Amino acid sequence: MTTGLTIWCSEAITLATVLLLAWRHDRKSPAYLIWAMGFAVSAIGFALAAARGVIPDIWSIQIGNAVALLGESAWICGFRLMDKRKLDWSAFLPPAIWLMGVSLPWVSASFVNRVILYDLAGAVGATLLAFAVRPADGRREPARGQLGIVFMALACLCFGSALWMVLVSPPLEKAMVYRGYMTLAYGLAVIVAIVLNGKLLMERAERRWRAISITDTLTGVLNRRGLQESYDILAGAGPQQTQKLAALLFDLDHFKRINDRHGHQAGDTVLVEFARVARQFVPRSGAFGRMGGEEFVAFVPIDDQSQAEALAETIRADFCRGPLPAGRSMVSATVSIGVAIMARDAASWDRLVSSADRALYAAKHAGRNCTIVFNETEAAKETDAAPAADEGELVPTLDDQIQALRRMGTIARM
Repeated sequence: MTTGLTIWCSEAITLATVLLLAWRHDRKSPAYLIWAMGFAVSAIGFALAAARGVIPDIWSIQIGNAVALLGESAWICGFRLMDKRKLDWSAFLPPAIWLMGVSLPWVSASFVNRVILYDLAGAVGATLLAFAVRPADGRREPARGQLGIVFMALACLCFGSALWMVLVSPPLEKAMVYRGYMTLAYGLAVIVAIVLNGKLLMERAERRWRAISITDTLTGVLNRRGLQESYDILAGAGPQQTQKLAALLFDLDHFKRINDRHGHQAGDTVLVEFARVARQFVPRSGAFGRMGGEEFVAFVPIDDQSQAEALAETIRADFCRGPLPAGRSMVSATVSIGVAIMARDAASWDRLVSSADRALYAAKHAGRNCTIVFNETEAAKETDAAPAADEGELVPTLDDQIQALRRMGTIARM
């Protein structure tokens, strides 16, 4: 048993050191520090238990085992912190069960009874660990399920050991040898759990870096890469393949003037505020992000044109309802919106964005702070109905183009 405790103590110290270094590298993850403390505490507890006969029994038995079980409590707290969940008093049940049980004379006087009590406390701790690794937000993470299986297996192992001790009541020598094997098995199970936990942390880091790669750092919405990936999902998914797709292209009016007059920090504030306003109205079935500069876009599945018009006007009206506080200044900002609508099976990124850009161009020259909806079907009718231009005929003016867009779609202004 002393050999098993010594091996587990050295393993725990090594793992505590590795986790402490990981925490120093990423101090935004307190779970590393809590886990490191858990292994350090476990190492101290097992060292005290291994020193039985050298130090007083109260230190090697009562306190040593309580400290070792306190390490499980730290592991439970670490998993809860990893998911940003509140700590719960139940995490401290394992050492509490041990301290209450070992205070009974018939337990403290018998090695076999102490082993039974410790195994029961360990089974409770392993069960709490299995519950602690369950995802709080419903995310599917394979490593979590594997961790849960390992911890439940550990709980069954501890409970089975306690039950075997109760039924067999082995003599002291046999019980001590058996306990040594159990300590090695416990350490092996914890090492497997650490490996799976490392896999879980790698999966989370990969998801975090992927989220960073598709997110605009200033506004927190999708960047162009994220928008293209989201568009591919929107264009190819969905049970209602007859739905249409709408692209809403937003451009903040006179944004350069805002930067020149109030400073770039005020301009950033305007961008962040517009992203916040638009994101709260774009449905979850759609995608919203920043194309670059002061230009944003939303892709939304719709059934008819009125839905796209209502969404665009809601965002426009909410954003320009009053000046925005930007430092010591109050900045007035408006937005022009171009909307393009196409059937899902005929739509493409280039066609949708290009059509929305044409509508946005017209909205800018129609006075800004308005929405123009470009309907490709109506545009095709206009093109077919228009007579061919003679060789010497003048190209249509901008006003003519805007009037044509009026007939193709709508210009909406509050």
